[in-house]
Amino acid sequence: MSTRGKKIFLALTIIVPMIIYCYIYYKPIIQNAPFRKNDFVSMTYKWGIKDTLENQYDSKTGAYQYLNSQDSTIKKTIFLNNDDILYMHGKANEIGLWNFPDTIGKKSAKSITVPRYDMLFKYKEKSKHVVIYGDFDGNPKLLDAAMQMRKVIEETINQAEKRSGK
Repeated sequence: MSTRGKKIFLALTIIVPMIIYCYIYYKPIIQNAPFRKNDFVSMTYKWGIKDTLENQYDSKTGAYQYLNSQDSTIKKTIFLNNDDILYMHGKANEIGLWNFPDTIGKKSAKSITVPRYDMLFKYKEKSKHVVIYGDFDGNPKLLDAAMQMRKVIEETINQAEKRSGK
């Protein structure tokens, strides 16, 4: 066999099947990525100690309501910009929010005095809803990651509030 024939044979038996395999394997993964930044619709975040969750933020309407230190309800309208959404989406990917269970912890009699956090990320085709109970006694890495995501959301909302000047 000539040198040229060997190169063609090598390309047909190794390189071409590898390219076909990669295409077949990775195409559905890339196409079906459920949580893409471009498909982001809205984010809802609620937190509180009782079942009512009196503190809340909705990125679609910009409605932001929270209790201040004097237990007065403050209502504002604050919208997140594209950079805020990109930052939160990137952190959610980094932390692995999409792989979290829907509930971290469980509601118990003790939950009346323990903080609860409710995060909902809506995308065009899917959504991710996570409820975190502060008295979770399972995997500490999972609780740490969930609390880290909570902190990212709160910091982003606070920065948007400072930018709006309200």
